[in-house]
Amino acid sequence: MAGWLQGILGRITGAHEAVDWDEVEAALWQSDLGAPTATAILETLRSKGIALHSENVLQAAREEAAKYLPEKGTDLTPSTDGPVVILMVGVNGTGKTTSSAKLAALLKSRGQSVLLCAADTFRAAAVEQLKSWGEKLGVEVVSSEYGADPAALCHDALAKARRLKADFLICDTAGRLHTKSNLMQELSKVKRSLGKIDPTAPHEVFLVADTTTGSNAVVQAKEFHAATPLTGLILTKLDGSGKGGVAVAIARETGIAPRFLGTGEQAGDLALFDRASFLERML
Repeated sequence: MAGWLQGILGRITGAHEAVDWDEVEAALWQSDLGAPTATAILETLRSKGIALHSENVLQAAREEAAKYLPEKGTDLTPSTDGPVVILMVGVNGTGKTTSSAKLAALLKSRGQSVLLCAADTFRAAAVEQLKSWGEKLGVEVVSSEYGADPAALCHDALAKARRLKADFLICDTAGRLHTKSNLMQELSKVKRSLGKIDPTAPHEVFLVADTTTGSNAVVQAKEFHAATPLTGLILTKLDGSGKGGVAVAIARETGIAPRFLGTGEQAGDLALFDRASFLERML
């Protein structure tokens, strides 16, 4: 499957013909890589001082993007000190609940025990959706009534995960606009509540970012990172129109790297990030 840049270059030029620089510049600016990274790629290409061709542009773009991405996403491993607590955060509609279920499915497939917490208590549909996933996967879901305190629920879920000696607890938090300070502060409350049981929790905070939202995801990452320090990204909707360049922009501007990629709607459509295949697909 050709990536966005490969497809554009194929329309601009033949495989070995000189590149139309105006077209390449426009393509890079529309790529979701973000202005700083797009500019860096252009400067790198022009600094070579030779007539470049489409293949060179593609390779240079991949090399520049690779500077900001890990070769492999850091995987999840159980701890001997108790359940590994994972908070799933992000704005509405990014796929947090589905990603929570996919992550649970991935961990369970490795023989690890998982507990899910339906901490999106403001949206009844989210609780029901996670319960439905739990039934399909054979994973217990801790939930409460509509409007319950998510911080208290996460606290109770961790207490239960410790009693059951679960390897992982995945808390699906409510979608929230990064511009709403009261909702962002609520994440800090969840963190404090978990810390009453385990001072090191949460151990992972994953921002679920929709690749179709483009550069706005960079702003989201910065705001969520300020509220509750993020440990990684889960990128969703890569099977749709998302270019994926936003992952490079977020990593460059915040240092937060992608950990997992969502490529479909099925339980098994979640994979550990791999730089080579990601760049091949996206660029």
